[in-house]
Amino acid sequence: MVWGMINYIIRRLLMIIPTLIAITMVSFFILQVVPGDPARAMAGIEANEKDVQAIRKQLGLDKPIYLQYGIFLKHIVQGDFGQSIRSRDDVIKQIWPRFLNTLRLAVASISLSIVIGIIAGVIAATRKNSGIDYLTMGLVLVGISAPTFWMGLLLILVFSVFAGWFPAGGTGGFLSLVLPAITLAAPSAAVTARMTRSSMLEVLQMDYIKTARAKGQKEMKVVFKHALKNALMPTITIVGMQFGYLMGGAVLVETVFTWPGVGWVLVDAIFAKDYPVVQAGVIFIAASFVFVNLAVDILYSYVNPRITYD
Repeated sequence: MVWGMINYIIRRLLMIIPTLIAITMVSFFILQVVPGDPARAMAGIEANEKDVQAIRKQLGLDKPIYLQYGIFLKHIVQGDFGQSIRSRDDVIKQIWPRFLNTLRLAVASISLSIVIGIIAGVIAATRKNSGIDYLTMGLVLVGISAPTFWMGLLLILVFSVFAGWFPAGGTGGFLSLVLPAITLAAPSAAVTARMTRSSMLEVLQMDYIKTARAKGQKEMKVVFKHALKNALMPTITIVGMQFGYLMGGAVLVETVFTWPGVGWVLVDAIFAKDYPVVQAGVIFIAASFVFVNLAVDILYSYVNPRITYD
């Protein structure tokens, strides 16, 4: 079992390499067709053509496109994402702290959504067609439908402006993380609750659940030891996907709460035509999504021991 999992992880890591190369290709070639000249943006509007051409040569933009990509890929392998066109600083110094901020927000949000979603889904499933079930599913519908920027502004108005319990934005400490984490977790928790409820309703009809109840086991033990563990497989898949979406889709929440994450810096870089920053941000987000999917696949074996990786 252990060696089978190790071999599986090695195989998946090897499979990730072409995936990451494909990600770099997409991020590189898409930005090649975007209107705008990076050399002109770096030189400034008033620069003459000679200065622009000198910068193009310095950046390697005068070479054929396939050579440019080869140089780009070589630098990435060496951990060099180039320099920001606007600030002239190393891109990695700009992206890495912002990426960690987004990761911090995403981890807090997904943790909150897992707890709320699974508890709400289990309660709704065990109280099927009751008032609690209808209330839970109604809140799920609100969580899925409500725009994140609207929910964020509402939380700021209630808990920052009126109550004064939490700061309205920034990264000043734990309290500044609460409102953006709740805002980002709401739709994810709603999806998790919906999936957990659906899976639990299916599992609760299985014969082994009826047998456990017939043996006189307590309902709490039947629900959480037998039913929930087997109902978590589709939920884990959804949670893994949601985490990837949180990494890439947190830009609205980061903007509302002035949270200095990678989404915020990406939007700013796109408007400024700062292509190296955009490329690095896209690669970081996409790579995190790939590795989260790998972690989800490995987690399956702990939830369901019947899964083998031989």
